[in-house]
Amino acid sequence: MSMTDPLPQPTLHTERLTLRPFVVEDASAVQRLAGSKRVAATVPVIPHPYLDGMAEGWIATHADAWRDRKSVSFAIERPMNDAEGPVLVGAVSLLIGPYSRQTAELGYWIGHPFWGNGYATEAAREVVRFGLQDMDLLRIHASYMAGNDASGRVLEKIGFRPEGMRPLHVERFGKHHDLYVVGILRADAGDAGRAAP
Repeated sequence: MSMTDPLPQPTLHTERLTLRPFVVEDASAVQRLAGSKRVAATVPVIPHPYLDGMAEGWIATHADAWRDRKSVSFAIERPMNDAEGPVLVGAVSLLIGPYSRQTAELGYWIGHPFWGNGYATEAAREVVRFGLQDMDLLRIHASYMAGNDASGRVLEKIGFRPEGMRPLHVERFGKHHDLYVVGILRADAGDAGRAAP
């Protein structure tokens, strides 16, 4: 897939998860999960409080952003089982650029009730593969706040390497935090960076 290919956003699958485009019906779950202060405290771009209409507005931007190759956002969904239907557990995204159309920033969040299940690692690994292989990206970077060791471990597990630290770069709930920056190059990504045959 080239960066100018007009194909619709795909749905991706991992062993336990479905990564699909968001739909407006997800808005109430997004507001509830992302609106948790425990989640917002770890992700500087999530607004808090998460007001009515914010989720709908955010979801409404996704189709144009994918069409214009500015970003791609996936709902992380735990598939249906005997007890319940599919359950939204979080989000994972790639933000393209701004300095190159072949670089992107990885971002993700998992709702607090679903922490500790490895969902972030599983979803992020697949989206990195998608970015490096299917979107032809050369580099993906990510960042996490000091104290968010769980996110740092996720990124380390999927092959991201330290690139630096920005002291006191993020203000969240009245306190400033250092921000760690990590990245992965397609050339160093092994199987994740190899184009599909």
